[in-house]
Amino acid sequence: MNDVLNFARDEDDRLYSPEARSALAGFTLGEDTGALEAAAAVRTAARSLEGLRSRGTDSRGLSPGALDILIRLAAGEANIKDLAASAGVSSRNVTGLVDTLERTGLAERVPDPRDRRSVQVRITADGRTWLAEFRRPSQLAMAALFRGFTAAETTQLRHLCLRLAENQYHLARHLEDR
Repeated sequence: MNDVLNFARDEDDRLYSPEARSALAGFTLGEDTGALEAAAAVRTAARSLEGLRSRGTDSRGLSPGALDILIRLAAGEANIKDLAASAGVSSRNVTGLVDTLERTGLAERVPDPRDRRSVQVRITADGRTWLAEFRRPSQLAMAALFRGFTAAETTQLRHLCLRLAENQYHLARHLEDR
Protein backbone atom coordinates (compact mmCIF):
# COMPACT_ATOMS: atom_id res chain seq x y z
CA MET A 1 0.00 0.00 0.00
CA ASN A 2 1.19 3.53 -0.73
CA ASP A 3 2.76 5.41 2.16
CA VAL A 4 1.20 8.65 0.87
CA LEU A 5 -2.31 9.22 -0.43
CA ASN A 6 -2.24 11.64 -3.33
CA PHE A 7 -5.84 12.81 -3.31
CA ALA A 8 -7.14 16.27 -4.11
CA ARG A 9 -10.54 17.93 -3.83
CA ASP A 10 -12.62 19.08 -6.78
CA GLU A 11 -14.75 22.24 -7.03
CA ASP A 12 -17.53 20.50 -5.04
CA ASP A 13 -15.02 19.57 -2.29
CA ARG A 14 -15.14 15.89 -3.33
CA LEU A 15 -12.02 13.72 -3.19
CA TYR A 16 -10.44 12.47 -6.39
CA SER A 17 -7.10 11.08 -7.53
CA PRO A 18 -5.27 13.49 -9.85
CA GLU A 19 -3.06 10.62 -11.11
CA ALA A 20 -6.06 8.44 -11.96
CA ARG A 21 -7.90 11.35 -13.57
CA SER A 22 -4.91 12.24 -15.73
CA ALA A 23 -4.29 8.65 -16.83
CA LEU A 24 -7.97 8.05 -17.55
CA ALA A 25 -8.32 11.28 -19.53
CA GLY A 26 -5.62 9.97 -21.84
CA PHE A 27 -7.32 6.59 -22.05
CA THR A 28 -10.75 8.06 -22.88
CA LEU A 29 -9.25 10.57 -25.35
CA GLY A 30 -10.69 13.47 -23.39
CA GLU A 31 -14.20 12.07 -22.90
CA ASP A 32 -15.89 11.89 -19.48
CA THR A 33 -13.87 9.89 -16.95
CA GLY A 34 -16.50 9.83 -14.17
CA ALA A 35 -17.44 6.15 -14.27
CA LEU A 36 -13.83 5.03 -14.74
CA GLU A 37 -12.66 7.24 -11.87
CA ALA A 38 -15.44 5.83 -9.68
CA ALA A 39 -14.36 2.27 -10.57
CA ALA A 40 -10.74 3.15 -9.73
CA ALA A 41 -11.89 4.62 -6.40
CA VAL A 42 -13.86 1.45 -5.59
CA ARG A 43 -10.74 -0.63 -6.30
CA THR A 44 -8.64 1.67 -4.09
CA ALA A 45 -11.16 1.41 -1.26
CA ALA A 46 -11.42 -2.38 -1.67
CA ARG A 47 -7.63 -2.76 -1.52
CA SER A 48 -7.52 -0.60 1.61
CA LEU A 49 -10.27 -2.62 3.27
CA GLU A 50 -8.68 -5.95 2.31
CA GLY A 51 -5.32 -4.74 3.62
CA LEU A 52 -6.90 -3.87 6.95
CA ARG A 53 -8.76 -7.21 7.10
CA SER A 54 -5.62 -9.15 6.16
CA ARG A 55 -3.57 -7.49 8.89
CA GLY A 56 -6.29 -8.28 11.42
CA THR A 57 -6.84 -11.88 10.42
CA ASP A 58 -3.26 -12.81 9.49
CA SER A 59 -2.07 -11.78 12.95
CA ARG A 60 -4.60 -14.28 14.30
CA GLY A 61 -3.72 -17.07 11.85
CA LEU A 62 -6.66 -16.85 9.42
CA SER A 63 -7.17 -15.46 5.96
CA PRO A 64 -10.02 -13.00 5.31
CA GLY A 65 -11.79 -15.74 3.33
CA ALA A 66 -11.61 -18.18 6.24
CA LEU A 67 -12.94 -15.45 8.53
CA ASP A 68 -15.91 -14.92 6.20
CA ILE A 69 -16.75 -18.63 6.36
CA LEU A 70 -16.31 -18.75 10.14
CA ILE A 71 -18.70 -15.81 10.57
CA ARG A 72 -21.25 -17.55 8.34
CA LEU A 73 -20.90 -20.74 10.39
CA ALA A 74 -21.60 -18.82 13.59
CA ALA A 75 -25.15 -18.36 12.24
CA GLY A 76 -25.59 -22.14 11.90
CA GLU A 77 -24.16 -25.18 10.20
CA ALA A 78 -24.27 -25.40 6.41
CA ASN A 79 -22.98 -27.52 3.57
CA ILE A 80 -20.11 -26.49 1.30
CA LYS A 81 -22.39 -25.61 -1.60
CA ASP A 82 -24.54 -23.27 0.52
CA LEU A 83 -21.47 -21.65 2.08
CA ALA A 84 -20.03 -21.06 -1.39
CA ALA A 85 -23.28 -19.53 -2.64
CA SER A 86 -23.62 -17.23 0.35
CA ALA A 87 -19.97 -16.14 0.13
CA GLY A 88 -20.07 -15.72 -3.66
CA VAL A 89 -17.11 -18.01 -4.25
CA SER A 90 -16.58 -21.49 -5.69
CA SER A 91 -17.22 -24.69 -3.75
CA ARG A 92 -13.56 -25.59 -4.33
CA ASN A 93 -12.50 -22.36 -2.64
CA VAL A 94 -14.79 -23.02 0.34
CA THR A 95 -13.53 -26.60 0.64
CA GLY A 96 -9.99 -25.26 1.08
CA LEU A 97 -11.14 -22.67 3.61
CA VAL A 98 -13.06 -25.29 5.58
CA ASP A 99 -9.98 -27.54 5.51
CA THR A 100 -8.02 -24.67 7.09
CA LEU A 101 -10.71 -24.04 9.70
CA GLU A 102 -10.79 -27.76 10.52
CA ARG A 103 -6.98 -27.97 10.87
CA THR A 104 -7.05 -25.06 13.31
CA GLY A 105 -9.94 -26.57 15.28
CA LEU A 106 -12.34 -23.70 14.53
CA ALA A 107 -14.84 -25.74 12.47
CA GLU A 108 -15.69 -29.37 11.85
CA ARG A 109 -17.44 -31.48 9.28
CA VAL A 110 -20.34 -33.56 10.58
CA PRO A 111 -22.74 -35.97 8.86
CA ASP A 112 -25.88 -34.35 7.50
CA PRO A 113 -28.77 -35.90 9.45
CA ARG A 114 -31.10 -35.41 6.46
CA ASP A 115 -28.80 -36.95 3.85
CA ARG A 116 -26.19 -39.47 4.94
CA ARG A 117 -24.22 -38.92 1.70
CA SER A 118 -23.64 -35.26 2.61
CA VAL A 119 -21.74 -33.44 5.29
CA GLN A 120 -22.43 -30.20 7.10
CA VAL A 121 -19.83 -27.81 8.45
CA ARG A 122 -20.26 -26.28 11.87
CA ILE A 123 -18.33 -23.95 14.08
CA THR A 124 -16.63 -25.44 17.15
CA ALA A 125 -16.45 -24.01 20.66
CA ASP A 126 -12.89 -22.85 19.84
CA GLY A 127 -14.27 -21.16 16.72
CA ARG A 128 -16.83 -19.26 18.80
CA THR A 129 -14.09 -18.21 21.22
CA TRP A 130 -11.88 -17.07 18.31
CA LEU A 131 -14.73 -14.94 16.94
CA ALA A 132 -15.49 -13.47 20.35
CA GLU A 133 -11.85 -12.42 20.75
CA PHE A 134 -11.76 -10.98 17.22
CA ARG A 135 -15.06 -9.09 17.50
CA ARG A 136 -13.97 -6.03 19.53
CA PRO A 137 -10.74 -5.28 17.61
CA SER A 138 -12.71 -5.66 14.38
CA GLN A 139 -15.43 -3.28 15.57
CA LEU A 140 -12.81 -0.72 16.59
CA ALA A 141 -11.06 -0.98 13.21
CA MET A 142 -14.35 -0.50 11.33
CA ALA A 143 -15.25 2.48 13.53
CA ALA A 144 -11.88 4.06 12.65
CA LEU A 145 -12.25 3.23 8.95
CA PHE A 146 -15.71 4.78 8.77
CA ARG A 147 -14.88 7.72 11.06
CA GLY A 148 -16.87 10.76 10.04
CA PHE A 149 -19.43 8.80 8.03
CA THR A 150 -23.07 9.25 8.96
CA ALA A 151 -25.37 6.25 9.22
CA ALA A 152 -27.04 7.46 6.01
CA GLU A 153 -23.66 7.59 4.23
CA THR A 154 -22.70 4.06 5.23
CA THR A 155 -26.14 2.85 4.11
CA GLN A 156 -25.74 4.68 0.80
CA LEU A 157 -22.22 3.30 0.33
CA ARG A 158 -23.47 -0.24 0.96
CA HIS A 159 -26.31 0.30 -1.50
CA LEU A 160 -24.06 1.70 -4.21
CA CYS A 161 -21.49 -1.08 -3.87
CA LEU A 162 -24.19 -3.74 -4.06
CA ARG A 163 -25.72 -2.00 -7.08
CA LEU A 164 -22.32 -2.29 -8.78
CA ALA A 165 -22.25 -6.00 -7.99
CA GLU A 166 -25.82 -6.42 -9.20
CA ASN A 167 -25.09 -4.54 -12.44
CA GLN A 168 -21.98 -6.64 -13.02
CA TYR A 169 -24.01 -9.82 -12.48
CA HIS A 170 -26.60 -8.74 -15.04
CA LEU A 171 -23.91 -7.64 -17.50
CA ALA A 172 -22.16 -10.99 -17.19
CA ARG A 173 -25.45 -12.84 -17.75
CA HIS A 174 -26.18 -10.68 -20.79
CA LEU A 175 -22.74 -11.39 -22.24
CA GLU A 176 -23.18 -15.12 -21.63
CA ASP A 177 -26.48 -15.06 -23.53
CA ARG A 178 -24.83 -13.64 -26.65
